Amino acid sequence: MTRVLGVVAGPEPGGRTATAVAGVLAGAEKAGAATSLVELAEAGVDAVIAAFGDADAVVFGSPVYRATYSALLKDLLERTERGKWGESTAPLQGKVAATVLTGASGHHYLALGDLRNVLAGFFAVQVLSPGLYLDHGGYVDRTTLTEQSAELAASHGAALADLAAAVRGSAALQAITPQI
Repeated sequence: MTRVLGVVAGPEPGGRTATAVAGVLAGAEKAGAATSLVELAEAGVDAVIAAFGDADAVVFGSPVYRATYSALLKDLLERTERGKWGESTAPLQGKVAATVLTGASGHHYLALGDLRNVLAGFFAVQVLSPGLYLDHGGYVDRTTLTEQSAELAASHGAALADLAAAVRGSAALQAITPQI
């Protein structure tokens, strides 16, 4: 069974980003995946890095601040080893990821590319494209997606589960490592 971990890197638990990530996880569950959600602000970096080892896929969710993902997510990625330069682990190697960013307006949509580039280039993660970006118009309230946003999030979750199964079935894709 495919295991999908949702990581929410917002400063407060239970916000819009958690709602969006939960929507992606709901789609992965409908596709037969086992899912779990962790709020980085509550669990801490070490617990999240440990959870990477049990996951086939990770949904990285963050609000956008100053045109990029949160400092919490940046710290998590900075502290995650990738098997290079004397590091003994590479918990994201051979994994699949989806990116979910949220913001007040559509102006910060391009921040998805920055996160995708870090995950794909620095960690050699296979990243589902395109990423999911939801502004305030995608919500009924902080904890409820609009019907259209819920359908879009669910489709990302189902696609992520399919991509994870494909990567898990490919020794070549699992063996790709960061070059530098």
